[in-house]
Amino acid sequence: MLQITLETPGRFVPVEIPEPTLAPGEALVRIHRIGVCGTDLHAFRGRQPFFTYPRVLGHELGVEVLDPGSDPHGLRAGDRCAVEPYLNCGRCIACRRGKPNCCAELKVLGVHVDGGMRPRLAVPARKLHPSATLSFDQLALVETLAIGCHAVERARMEPDEYVLVIGAGPIGLSVIQFARLAGVRLAVMDISEARLAFCRRAFGLAATLPAGPGAADRIRAAGGGDLPTTIFDATGNAESMAGTFELAAPGGQIVFVGLFQGDVTFHDPLFHRRELTLKATRNALPETFRGIVRQMEEIQLDVTPWITHRFALTDTPERFPVVAADASAVKTMIHG
Repeated sequence: MLQITLETPGRFVPVEIPEPTLAPGEALVRIHRIGVCGTDLHAFRGRQPFFTYPRVLGHELGVEVLDPGSDPHGLRAGDRCAVEPYLNCGRCIACRRGKPNCCAELKVLGVHVDGGMRPRLAVPARKLHPSATLSFDQLALVETLAIGCHAVERARMEPDEYVLVIGAGPIGLSVIQFARLAGVRLAVMDISEARLAFCRRAFGLAATLPAGPGAADRIRAAGGGDLPTTIFDATGNAESMAGTFELAAPGGQIVFVGLFQGDVTFHDPLFHRRELTLKATRNALPETFRGIVRQMEEIQLDVTPWITHRFALTDTPERFPVVAADASAVKTMIHG
């Protein structure tokens, strides 16, 4: 079968490989949809730390079960599933304490091991989350949503709390989605007016704030004179992340959703004087995936308007560079 491999930064090539074989506990799936995320874009541009080439990208997957394998976990051939791409060991202290997303030996499909830019893939059956009603588009978006949902779960916000999301890319959008469901008063800030306009159209948000000089005043005005008691930073930008300590209300909390591969510094007296709480959030939990599938089924949570670009897997070498350079792209979906 033909897979698409990122051979070096900026260069995808088609490669003929054997059909996958199943190890105990694995299921064989056909890949119908592959969502493109920031990690994929960073890898394409050669800016993804701890990344080795060649690598098969693709961890946001909507798939069909072809063979549920020897330990099917209730799966049947023909089931449509979202893939939980976090391959954890099950033995380390994080796994034993119910935090497999923090596994000491974590491998992520499409990042640490080859992912889904291929027609068929063997994956652990326990990492497949089925739905009888969701489309492959929706199932491929579950992983993006799970990251935002887990961040919101970590924050434990109160209804009507004033909350700021910084960064309106796909991960920021997933935070916004679940923050809205939590019933908070929400503002979003970004450097891109196009992304802020998308938030107004997609979510009906009135408080969409441009970043830059005077941002603190705009944030206070949106909060009726108050600073936000919860800030989610989904930028992965060190300057933005450091700046959140100036923008959080006394007694508030900061949640770093975006990852910066380096040092983030802050003014310690301010941190103590305001008695701020700083939280990191990483990936998501298995129950988060299951919960999102249920929510999408029950309340018709529809995030397909996020999909702005589409192309076929075989067109990836030509189309991916074009989409990667398109500032209007929100979510790109590759059809397997």
